Amino acid sequence: MKQIIFLLLTVFMLTPILLTAQEAPVTSSEEITEETSESITAENAEQVADENLLETEKEEIYVERLSFYQRLAIAAAIVLGLVLLIRLIWFLFKRLEIKLEHSSKNKIKSLIINKFTILSAKQVVKIIEQILRIIKYLLTAVLFFIALPIIFSLFSATREFALTLLSYIINPLKDIALNTLHYIPNLFKIAIIVIITRYVLKALNFFADKIEKGKLVLRGFYTEWAAPTYKILQVLLWAFTVALIYPLLPDSNSSAFRGVSVFIGIVFSIGSTSAIGNLVAGLVITYMRPFKIGDRVQIKEITGFVVEKNLMVVRLKTNKNEYVTFPNLIILSSNIINYNTSTDEDEEGLIIFAEVTVGYSTPWQEIHDILINAALKTEHIQKKPKPFVLQTKLEDFYACYQINCYTKDVSIIPRINSLLYENIQNGFREAGLDMTSAHYRVIAANNED
Repeated sequence: MKQIIFLLLTVFMLTPILLTAQEAPVTSSEEITEETSESITAENAEQVADENLLETEKEEIYVERLSFYQRLAIAAAIVLGLVLLIRLIWFLFKRLEIKLEHSSKNKIKSLIINKFTILSAKQVVKIIEQILRIIKYLLTAVLFFIALPIIFSLFSATREFALTLLSYIINPLKDIALNTLHYIPNLFKIAIIVIITRYVLKALNFFADKIEKGKLVLRGFYTEWAAPTYKILQVLLWAFTVALIYPLLPDSNSSAFRGVSVFIGIVFSIGSTSAIGNLVAGLVITYMRPFKIGDRVQIKEITGFVVEKNLMVVRLKTNKNEYVTFPNLIILSSNIINYNTSTDEDEEGLIIFAEVTVGYSTPWQEIHDILINAALKTEHIQKKPKPFVLQTKLEDFYACYQINCYTKDVSIIPRINSLLYENIQNGFREAGLDMTSAHYRVIAANNED
Protein backbone atom coordinates (compact mmCIF):
# COMPACT_ATOMS: atom_id res chain seq x y z
CA MET A 1 0.00 0.00 0.00
CA LYS A 2 2.80 2.44 0.85
CA GLN A 3 4.55 1.71 -2.49
CA ILE A 4 1.34 2.52 -4.38
CA ILE A 5 0.93 5.78 -2.45
CA PHE A 6 4.48 6.90 -3.18
CA LEU A 7 4.08 5.91 -6.85
CA LEU A 8 0.95 8.04 -7.12
CA LEU A 9 2.74 10.94 -5.49
CA THR A 10 5.59 10.60 -7.97
CA VAL A 11 3.23 10.57 -10.95
CA PHE A 12 1.32 13.50 -9.46
CA MET A 13 4.52 15.56 -9.15
CA LEU A 14 6.01 14.65 -12.52
CA THR A 15 2.83 15.21 -14.54
CA PRO A 16 2.66 19.03 -14.12
CA ILE A 17 6.39 19.23 -14.71
CA LEU A 18 6.16 17.44 -18.06
CA LEU A 19 3.13 19.45 -19.13
CA THR A 20 4.55 22.82 -18.21
CA ALA A 21 7.93 21.99 -19.66
CA GLN A 22 6.51 20.95 -23.05
CA GLU A 23 3.85 23.62 -23.35
CA ALA A 24 6.01 26.56 -22.36
CA PRO A 25 8.23 27.60 -25.31
CA VAL A 26 11.52 29.25 -24.71
CA THR A 27 11.24 32.83 -25.74
CA SER A 28 14.17 34.17 -27.70
CA SER A 29 15.89 37.41 -26.95
CA GLU A 30 14.83 38.91 -30.27
CA GLU A 31 11.10 38.26 -29.63
CA ILE A 32 11.30 39.75 -26.16
CA THR A 33 13.08 42.80 -27.51
CA GLU A 34 10.53 43.29 -30.31
CA GLU A 35 7.48 42.91 -28.05
CA THR A 36 8.92 45.22 -25.45
CA SER A 37 10.00 47.82 -27.96
CA GLU A 38 6.46 48.18 -29.24
CA SER A 39 5.07 49.02 -25.79
CA ILE A 40 7.62 51.51 -24.58
CA THR A 41 8.09 55.12 -25.43
CA ALA A 42 11.12 56.76 -26.89
CA GLU A 43 12.12 58.32 -23.55
CA ASN A 44 12.89 55.06 -21.70
CA ALA A 45 13.68 52.80 -24.68
CA GLU A 46 17.37 52.52 -23.89
CA GLN A 47 16.79 51.74 -20.19
CA VAL A 48 14.23 49.03 -20.91
CA ALA A 49 16.43 47.57 -23.64
CA ASP A 50 19.36 47.31 -21.24
CA GLU A 51 17.22 45.61 -18.55
CA ASN A 52 15.77 43.19 -21.07
CA LEU A 53 19.20 42.40 -22.37
CA LEU A 54 20.56 41.59 -18.93
CA GLU A 55 17.49 39.51 -18.07
CA THR A 56 17.69 37.70 -21.40
CA GLU A 57 21.35 36.91 -20.94
CA LYS A 58 20.74 35.49 -17.46
CA GLU A 59 17.86 33.38 -18.74
CA GLU A 60 19.82 32.08 -21.67
CA ILE A 61 22.73 31.12 -19.43
CA TYR A 62 20.37 29.33 -17.01
CA VAL A 63 18.31 27.59 -19.74
CA GLU A 64 21.04 26.69 -22.15
CA ARG A 65 23.30 25.25 -19.49
CA LEU A 66 21.08 22.16 -19.03
CA SER A 67 18.99 20.42 -21.64
CA PHE A 68 15.34 19.57 -21.06
CA TYR A 69 16.07 15.91 -20.39
CA GLN A 70 18.85 16.77 -17.93
CA ARG A 71 16.49 19.01 -15.99
CA LEU A 72 13.88 16.27 -16.13
CA ALA A 73 16.41 13.78 -14.75
CA ILE A 74 17.27 16.15 -11.91
CA ALA A 75 13.59 16.54 -11.11
CA ALA A 76 13.13 12.77 -11.11
CA ALA A 77 16.17 12.40 -8.82
CA ILE A 78 14.72 14.99 -6.42
CA VAL A 79 11.39 13.16 -6.38
CA LEU A 80 13.14 9.84 -5.79
CA GLY A 81 15.24 11.32 -2.99
CA LEU A 82 12.10 12.86 -1.49
CA VAL A 83 10.30 9.53 -1.57
CA LEU A 84 13.27 7.75 0.04
CA LEU A 85 13.63 10.42 2.70
CA ILE A 86 9.92 10.30 3.55
CA ARG A 87 10.03 6.50 3.73
CA LEU A 88 13.07 6.75 6.04
CA ILE A 89 11.28 9.23 8.30
CA TRP A 90 8.17 7.06 8.45
CA PHE A 91 10.32 4.00 9.17
CA LEU A 92 12.11 5.75 12.03
CA PHE A 93 8.85 6.94 13.53
CA LYS A 94 7.43 3.44 13.25
CA ARG A 95 10.44 2.04 15.12
CA LEU A 96 10.01 4.77 17.73
CA GLU A 97 6.35 3.83 18.24
CA ILE A 98 7.24 0.16 18.63
CA LYS A 99 9.93 1.03 21.16
CA LEU A 100 7.46 3.25 23.00
CA GLU A 101 4.97 0.39 23.28
CA HIS A 102 7.60 -1.99 24.69
CA SER A 103 9.02 0.51 27.20
CA SER A 104 5.70 1.99 28.30
CA LYS A 105 5.10 -0.75 30.89
CA ASN A 106 8.17 0.16 32.96
CA LYS A 107 9.28 3.70 32.13
CA ILE A 108 6.02 5.57 31.53
CA LYS A 109 3.84 6.07 34.59
CA SER A 110 0.48 7.64 35.25
CA LEU A 111 0.15 11.40 35.70
CA ILE A 112 -0.88 11.86 39.35
CA ILE A 113 -1.33 15.19 41.15
CA ASN A 114 -2.18 15.18 44.88
CA LYS A 115 -3.14 11.49 44.77
CA PHE A 116 -5.56 12.16 41.90
CA THR A 117 -4.92 10.28 38.67
CA ILE A 118 -5.31 12.72 35.79
CA LEU A 119 -4.00 10.42 33.03
CA SER A 120 -3.32 6.71 33.19
CA ALA A 121 -0.16 5.20 31.70
CA LYS A 122 -2.09 3.99 28.63
CA GLN A 123 -3.55 7.45 28.06
CA VAL A 124 -0.10 9.02 28.33
CA VAL A 125 1.23 6.55 25.74
CA LYS A 126 -1.66 7.32 23.38
CA ILE A 127 -1.05 11.07 23.71
CA ILE A 128 2.65 10.60 22.94
CA GLU A 129 1.78 8.46 19.91
CA GLN A 130 -0.59 11.14 18.62
CA ILE A 131 2.10 13.80 19.06
CA LEU A 132 4.63 11.66 17.18
CA ARG A 133 2.12 11.08 14.38
CA ILE A 134 1.47 14.82 14.06
CA ILE A 135 5.23 15.51 13.93
CA LYS A 136 5.63 12.84 11.24
CA TYR A 137 2.96 14.41 9.03
CA LEU A 138 4.35 17.89 9.60
CA LEU A 139 7.83 16.80 8.53
CA THR A 140 6.38 15.14 5.44
CA ALA A 141 4.47 18.31 4.51
CA VAL A 142 7.57 20.47 5.05
CA LEU A 143 9.65 18.22 2.79
CA PHE A 144 7.00 18.40 0.06
CA PHE A 145 6.79 22.17 0.38
CA ILE A 146 10.57 22.50 0.10
CA ALA A 147 10.95 20.05 -2.79
CA LEU A 148 8.21 21.49 -5.01
CA PRO A 149 9.81 24.96 -5.47
CA ILE A 150 13.15 23.32 -6.25
CA ILE A 151 11.58 21.12 -8.92
CA PHE A 152 9.52 23.92 -10.47
CA SER A 153 12.57 26.21 -10.61
CA LEU A 154 14.21 23.85 -13.10
CA PHE A 155 11.76 24.83 -15.83
CA SER A 156 11.25 28.34 -17.19
CA ALA A 157 7.47 27.98 -17.45
CA THR A 158 7.08 27.14 -13.75
CA ARG A 159 9.92 29.26 -12.37
CA GLU A 160 7.63 32.09 -11.24
CA PHE A 161 5.41 29.58 -9.46
CA ALA A 162 8.52 28.23 -7.72
CA LEU A 163 9.45 31.73 -6.58
CA THR A 164 5.92 32.19 -5.27
CA LEU A 165 6.10 28.96 -3.29
CA LEU A 166 9.48 29.94 -1.89
CA SER A 167 8.09 33.31 -0.87
CA TYR A 168 5.43 31.51 1.18
CA ILE A 169 8.26 30.01 3.27
CA ILE A 170 10.94 32.68 3.14
CA ASN A 171 8.79 35.78 3.72
CA PRO A 172 7.17 34.56 6.98
CA LEU A 173 10.53 33.32 8.26
CA LYS A 174 12.16 36.63 7.32
CA ASP A 175 9.40 38.59 9.05
CA ILE A 176 9.67 36.43 12.15
CA ALA A 177 13.45 36.82 12.23
CA LEU A 178 13.34 40.59 11.76
CA ASN A 179 10.56 41.06 14.32
CA THR A 180 12.42 38.86 16.79
CA LEU A 181 15.61 40.82 16.22
CA HIS A 182 13.81 44.13 16.75
CA TYR A 183 12.03 42.74 19.83
CA ILE A 184 15.23 41.68 21.63
CA PRO A 185 15.64 45.01 23.54
CA ASN A 186 12.04 44.79 24.85
CA LEU A 187 12.63 41.16 25.72
CA PHE A 188 15.59 42.14 27.87
CA LYS A 189 13.49 44.81 29.59
CA ILE A 190 10.75 42.28 30.34
CA ALA A 191 13.30 39.79 31.68
CA ILE A 192 14.82 42.44 33.98
CA ILE A 193 11.38 43.48 35.29
CA VAL A 194 10.37 39.87 35.98
CA ILE A 195 13.67 39.09 37.72
CA ILE A 196 13.37 42.16 39.97
CA THR A 197 9.78 41.24 40.80
CA ARG A 198 10.73 37.68 41.73
CA TYR A 199 13.51 38.80 44.05
CA VAL A 200 11.27 41.39 45.71
CA LEU A 201 8.66 38.66 46.30
CA LYS A 202 11.32 36.38 47.76
CA ALA A 203 12.33 39.13 50.19
CA LEU A 204 8.70 39.73 51.18
CA ASN A 205 8.16 36.00 51.63
CA PHE A 206 11.24 35.81 53.85
CA PHE A 207 9.99 38.56 56.17
CA ALA A 208 6.42 37.19 56.17
CA ASP A 209 7.71 33.76 57.20
CA LYS A 210 9.78 35.25 60.03
CA ILE A 211 6.79 37.25 61.30
CA GLU A 212 4.45 34.27 61.08
CA LYS A 213 6.84 32.08 63.08
CA GLY A 214 7.32 34.82 65.70
CA LYS A 215 11.01 35.33 64.96
CA LEU A 216 10.40 38.90 63.82
CA VAL A 217 8.08 41.02 65.98
CA LEU A 218 6.54 44.25 64.74
CA ARG A 219 4.58 46.34 67.19
CA GLY A 220 0.88 46.33 66.31
CA PHE A 221 1.32 43.70 63.59
CA TYR A 222 -0.04 40.27 64.51
CA THR A 223 1.44 37.01 63.31
CA GLU A 224 -1.78 35.89 61.56
CA TRP A 225 -1.59 38.99 59.38
CA ALA A 226 1.70 37.90 57.81
CA ALA A 227 0.37 35.39 55.26
CA PRO A 228 -2.62 37.43 53.96
CA THR A 229 -0.55 40.60 53.82
CA TYR A 230 2.07 38.79 51.74
CA LYS A 231 -0.64 37.54 49.36
CA ILE A 232 -2.06 41.04 48.97
CA LEU A 233 1.37 42.50 48.25
CA GLN A 234 2.06 39.64 45.85
CA VAL A 235 -1.10 40.37 43.85
CA LEU A 236 -0.42 44.12 43.80
CA LEU A 237 3.20 43.63 42.78
CA TRP A 238 2.31 41.26 39.93
CA ALA A 239 -0.42 43.66 38.77
CA PHE A 240 2.15 46.47 38.72
CA THR A 241 4.55 44.20 36.82
CA VAL A 242 1.91 43.38 34.20
CA ALA A 243 1.20 47.10 33.81
CA LEU A 244 4.90 47.69 33.12
CA ILE A 245 5.23 44.75 30.73
CA TYR A 246 2.01 45.37 28.78
CA PRO A 247 3.36 48.22 26.56
CA LEU A 248 6.44 46.11 25.79
CA LEU A 249 4.46 43.18 24.37
CA PRO A 250 4.38 42.79 20.57
CA ASP A 251 1.30 44.36 18.94
CA SER A 252 0.10 45.64 22.30
CA ASN A 253 -1.37 48.69 20.54
CA SER A 254 -3.27 46.65 17.97
CA SER A 255 -7.07 46.71 17.91
CA ALA A 256 -7.25 42.93 18.43
CA PHE A 257 -5.10 43.13 21.58
CA ARG A 258 -7.23 45.96 22.94
CA GLY A 259 -10.43 44.09 22.11
CA VAL A 260 -9.30 41.05 24.08
CA SER A 261 -8.34 43.25 27.04
CA VAL A 262 -11.72 45.00 27.02
CA PHE A 263 -13.54 41.66 26.76
CA ILE A 264 -11.65 40.23 29.75
CA GLY A 265 -12.39 43.37 31.75
CA ILE A 266 -16.12 43.16 30.97
CA VAL A 267 -16.25 39.47 31.93
CA PHE A 268 -14.57 40.16 35.26
CA SER A 269 -16.74 43.18 36.03
CA ILE A 270 -20.00 41.37 35.27
CA GLY A 271 -19.30 37.89 36.59
CA SER A 272 -17.28 38.60 39.70
CA THR A 273 -19.42 41.05 41.67
CA SER A 274 -20.16 38.66 44.53
CA ALA A 275 -16.67 37.19 44.31
CA ILE A 276 -15.09 40.64 44.72
CA GLY A 277 -17.45 41.31 47.64
CA ASN A 278 -16.39 38.08 49.36
CA LEU A 279 -12.77 38.90 48.63
CA VAL A 280 -13.01 42.32 50.23
CA ALA A 281 -14.96 40.87 53.16
CA GLY A 282 -12.26 38.22 53.58
CA LEU A 283 -9.61 40.93 53.84
CA VAL A 284 -11.68 42.85 56.40
CA ILE A 285 -12.25 39.71 58.48
CA THR A 286 -8.54 38.90 58.35
CA TYR A 287 -7.54 42.23 59.84
CA MET A 288 -10.50 42.26 62.28
CA ARG A 289 -9.10 39.03 63.81
CA PRO A 290 -12.44 37.65 65.10
CA PHE A 291 -11.06 34.09 65.04
CA LYS A 292 -8.25 31.94 63.74
CA ILE A 293 -7.83 28.39 62.55
CA GLY A 294 -8.75 25.92 65.31
CA ASP A 295 -10.96 28.31 67.31
CA ARG A 296 -14.39 27.19 68.50
CA VAL A 297 -16.88 29.79 67.30
CA GLN A 298 -20.59 30.28 66.81
CA ILE A 299 -21.86 31.86 63.57
CA LYS A 300 -25.60 32.10 62.92
CA GLU A 301 -26.54 29.46 65.50
CA ILE A 302 -23.90 27.09 64.13
CA THR A 303 -21.17 26.17 66.60
CA GLY A 304 -18.01 24.49 65.42
CA PHE A 305 -14.25 24.67 64.94
CA VAL A 306 -12.67 26.80 62.22
CA VAL A 307 -10.94 24.39 59.86
CA GLU A 308 -10.44 26.71 56.89
CA LYS A 309 -10.27 30.45 56.43
CA ASN A 310 -9.44 32.05 53.09
CA LEU A 311 -10.30 35.20 51.19
CA MET A 312 -13.61 33.76 49.96
CA VAL A 313 -15.17 31.46 52.58
CA VAL A 314 -14.85 30.14 56.13
CA ARG A 315 -15.53 26.49 56.98
CA LEU A 316 -16.60 25.18 60.38
CA LYS A 317 -16.55 21.59 61.63
CA THR A 318 -19.27 20.90 64.19
CA ASN A 319 -19.14 18.43 67.07
CA LYS A 320 -21.09 16.01 64.85
CA ASN A 321 -18.32 16.16 62.19
CA GLU A 322 -20.48 18.32 59.92
CA TYR A 323 -18.73 20.84 57.66
CA VAL A 324 -20.55 24.16 57.28
CA THR A 325 -19.36 26.75 54.75
CA PHE A 326 -20.03 30.47 55.20
CA PRO A 327 -19.26 33.11 52.52
CA ASN A 328 -17.27 35.96 53.96
CA LEU A 329 -20.04 38.46 53.19
CA ILE A 330 -22.40 36.57 55.53
CA ILE A 331 -19.77 36.37 58.27
CA LEU A 332 -19.06 40.09 58.01
CA SER A 333 -22.73 40.89 58.65
CA SER A 334 -23.23 38.29 61.43
CA ASN A 335 -22.51 38.13 65.13
CA ILE A 336 -19.52 35.91 65.93
CA ILE A 337 -18.95 34.25 69.29
CA ASN A 338 -15.39 33.06 69.82
CA TYR A 339 -15.06 30.69 72.77
CA ASN A 340 -11.27 30.56 72.55
CA THR A 341 -10.67 34.20 73.41
CA SER A 342 -11.41 33.39 77.08
CA THR A 343 -8.74 30.69 77.16
CA ASP A 344 -5.74 32.94 76.66
CA GLU A 345 -3.03 32.97 79.28
CA ASP A 346 -4.19 36.27 80.73
CA GLU A 347 -7.81 35.15 80.90
CA GLU A 348 -9.57 33.15 83.66
CA GLY A 349 -11.27 30.81 81.21
CA LEU A 350 -14.62 30.25 79.58
CA ILE A 351 -17.64 30.12 81.90
CA ILE A 352 -20.04 27.26 81.27
CA PHE A 353 -23.25 26.92 83.22
CA ALA A 354 -26.17 24.62 83.99
CA GLU A 355 -29.58 25.49 85.46
CA VAL A 356 -31.80 23.52 87.86
CA THR A 357 -35.10 24.37 89.46
CA VAL A 358 -35.88 23.28 93.04
CA GLY A 359 -38.87 23.94 95.26
CA TYR A 360 -38.77 26.47 98.08
CA SER A 361 -38.95 23.74 100.73
CA THR A 362 -35.23 23.08 100.27
CA PRO A 363 -32.89 25.75 101.70
CA TRP A 364 -31.01 27.64 99.03
CA GLN A 365 -27.70 27.23 100.96
CA GLU A 366 -27.93 23.45 100.59
CA ILE A 367 -28.63 23.78 96.86
CA HIS A 368 -25.56 26.02 96.48
CA ASP A 369 -23.32 23.48 98.21
CA ILE A 370 -24.60 20.59 96.10
CA LEU A 371 -24.05 22.48 92.83
CA ILE A 372 -20.58 23.78 93.73
CA ASN A 373 -19.38 20.34 94.87
CA ALA A 374 -20.74 18.79 91.69
CA ALA A 375 -18.82 21.34 89.61
CA LEU A 376 -15.57 20.75 91.53
CA LYS A 377 -15.87 16.98 90.96
CA THR A 378 -16.22 17.47 87.20
CA GLU A 379 -13.13 16.89 85.06
CA HIS A 380 -11.68 19.85 83.13
CA ILE A 381 -13.36 22.32 85.54
CA GLN A 382 -10.89 24.71 87.13
CA LYS A 383 -10.66 24.87 90.90
CA LYS A 384 -9.62 28.50 90.70
CA PRO A 385 -11.52 30.65 90.11
CA LYS A 386 -14.01 28.76 92.23
CA PRO A 387 -17.42 27.84 90.74
CA PHE A 388 -20.31 30.01 91.90
CA VAL A 389 -24.11 29.86 91.89
CA LEU A 390 -26.59 32.48 90.73
CA GLN A 391 -30.30 32.44 91.45
CA THR A 392 -31.78 33.64 88.21
CA LYS A 393 -35.55 33.23 88.82
CA LEU A 394 -38.04 33.08 91.63
CA GLU A 395 -41.16 31.50 90.25
CA ASP A 396 -44.40 30.83 92.06
CA PHE A 397 -43.52 27.32 93.17
CA TYR A 398 -39.74 26.99 92.66
CA ALA A 399 -36.47 28.86 92.36
CA CYS A 400 -34.01 28.64 89.44
CA TYR A 401 -30.35 28.04 90.33
CA GLN A 402 -27.48 28.47 87.86
CA ILE A 403 -24.05 26.88 88.50
CA ASN A 404 -21.21 28.70 86.76
CA CYS A 405 -17.73 27.21 86.43
CA TYR A 406 -14.52 27.97 84.53
CA THR A 407 -12.73 25.85 81.94
CA LYS A 408 -10.07 26.33 79.28
CA ASP A 409 -10.73 23.07 77.44
CA VAL A 410 -13.23 24.57 75.01
CA SER A 411 -12.64 21.83 72.46
CA ILE A 412 -14.62 19.34 74.61
CA ILE A 413 -17.38 21.55 75.98
CA PRO A 414 -20.18 19.06 75.15
CA ARG A 415 -18.30 16.39 77.10
CA ILE A 416 -17.77 18.73 80.09
CA ASN A 417 -21.47 19.67 80.15
CA SER A 418 -22.45 16.00 80.16
CA LEU A 419 -20.10 15.24 83.09
CA LEU A 420 -21.42 18.28 84.98
CA TYR A 421 -25.04 17.14 84.60
CA GLU A 422 -24.12 13.67 85.85
CA ASN A 423 -22.41 15.05 88.96
CA ILE A 424 -25.37 17.35 89.70
CA GLN A 425 -27.78 14.40 89.59
CA ASN A 426 -25.48 12.36 91.83
CA GLY A 427 -25.22 15.26 94.30
CA PHE A 428 -28.99 15.59 94.67
CA ARG A 429 -29.42 11.84 94.97
CA GLU A 430 -26.77 11.60 97.70
CA ALA A 431 -28.48 14.47 99.58
CA GLY A 432 -31.81 12.67 99.32
CA LEU A 433 -33.42 15.53 97.43
CA ASP A 434 -35.80 15.28 94.52
CA MET A 435 -34.97 17.51 91.55
CA THR A 436 -38.55 17.67 90.34
CA SER A 437 -40.27 20.96 90.90
CA ALA A 438 -43.91 21.41 91.77
CA HIS A 439 -46.12 22.37 88.85
CA TYR A 440 -49.80 23.14 89.25
CA ARG A 441 -52.55 23.45 86.71
CA VAL A 442 -55.79 25.26 87.38
CA ILE A 443 -58.85 23.63 85.81
CA ALA A 444 -61.95 25.76 85.51
CA ALA A 445 -65.07 23.64 86.00
CA ASN A 446 -68.17 24.61 84.17
CA ASN A 447 -71.02 23.75 86.60
CA GLU A 448 -74.39 23.51 85.01
CA ASP A 449 -77.57 23.47 87.07
